[in-house]
Amino acid sequence: MHAAPSSSSPLTYDPAALVDEYLRVLMIPDPVAARRFVSPELKICFTGGREMIDPAQCAAFNAGRYGWVKKRFEATEVVTGATLEQAIVYNRGTLYGVWPDGEAFEGNRYVDRYVVRHGLIVQMDVWNDSAERMLVRAGLAEL
Repeated sequence: MHAAPSSSSPLTYDPAALVDEYLRVLMIPDPVAARRFVSPELKICFTGGREMIDPAQCAAFNAGRYGWVKKRFEATEVVTGATLEQAIVYNRGTLYGVWPDGEAFEGNRYVDRYVVRHGLIVQMDVWNDSAERMLVRAGLAEL
């Protein structure tokens, strides 16, 4: 894990590594430990436009939607122009896990966007194909 820099120290962390470690901890799930990576002003916009302010809310939402779920990272990318004060980081890949009825799934695409300021995540936006897959499972759509 890379520690967040103090306001007077030079940048000593990699924003991509910070996001990867945050997600690894959150997917355990260990939302309490995940809090060390986020700002007290954290704003989360989860799938479907659900607004949250704490990693525990993400874990609770996932616990209701899935039997369990994990992320398989394909890439974590820091947007060009990142500064010591702010970086935009995208993490994308696929979800795998088990639906509440016990059926396994994999290959569910996701992309997350993070704003990292002074070594802490201040914003997290989450998109994935779970809703589409649920429609298919219900016979209301085709992939």
